[in-house]
Amino acid sequence: MNILAVDTSGPVAGVAVVRDGEIAYEGAAVNRLTHSVNLMPMIEEALNRAGVAVSNVDLYAAVTGPGSFTGVRIGVSAVKGMAHGADKPCVGVDALEALAAGLCLADALICPIQDARAGQVYAAAFLPGMPPQRLLPDMAEKLPVFLERALEAAGERRLCCVGDGVKPFRAAIERALGERAVFPPAHMRYLRPASVGLLAQVYQAQSVDYLTLMPKYLRAPQAERERARKLGAQA
Repeated sequence: MNILAVDTSGPVAGVAVVRDGEIAYEGAAVNRLTHSVNLMPMIEEALNRAGVAVSNVDLYAAVTGPGSFTGVRIGVSAVKGMAHGADKPCVGVDALEALAAGLCLADALICPIQDARAGQVYAAAFLPGMPPQRLLPDMAEKLPVFLERALEAAGERRLCCVGDGVKPFRAAIERALGERAVFPPAHMRYLRPASVGLLAQVYQAQSVDYLTLMPKYLRAPQAERERARKLGAQA
C-alpha cells in the first residue's frame, strides 16, 4: 500500500510517502514561503523521489487539526482534491496524536502543546506507542489548566513537552513542572509527516471519501469569536 501523507497544520509543512509500512520519502519545509506555495511542489517531489506515480497512491492522509485554521484548510483541501480526482479514500490524522507518535520515551507522559494564540494552547497527553495511548483528550485551554490535568494523568512520570507551543511557553512550563519537565531536541519537536503516514496505515479501516474528510477545530475562528463578542456587547 502506498500512502501519501500531508501536514500543514503548524509552522512546518510536511509530506511523506509510506510504502507497506516503510518510509519511502519524508520532507519538511521551514521557510518564509507560505504552505500554499510550498505544498504542491513538495508533493510532486515526494512522489518522484519515492518512485510512486500519483495513480499508484492507494490512500491519502491529511492532518485535520487542531492547528492553524488556514494551515489545516490548506492541507485538507489539497488531499480532498487529490482523493477526489483519483477516486481514492483518505484518512484524517489528529495533529497532537501525530506529534506524540514521533517520540518514544517509555518513562514519560508525552504532552503535545501547540500555540493556539489568545493565551491558550491546543494540548493532549499520551503514553508512547504506535498508535500512542491517549490519556487526555484534545483541548483548547489556558496552559496552567492543561498542565494541572497532565500532572494528574502522569502519576510519577516525567512530562515530555513537544510542539510549537513549547518555545513561547517554555519558561511557564518549567515553573509549573520543575525537574519533571522534559524537552526533546529540535529535530524531535515538530510534527513528522512520516508519523502521519504511519498513523494513516494504522487507521486505514477508518478511511472516508473526500467529501467526508473535514478539518477539526477545537474552537471557533477568531473572526467568528470577535463577531460573537460584538453581538453580545450590542445585546
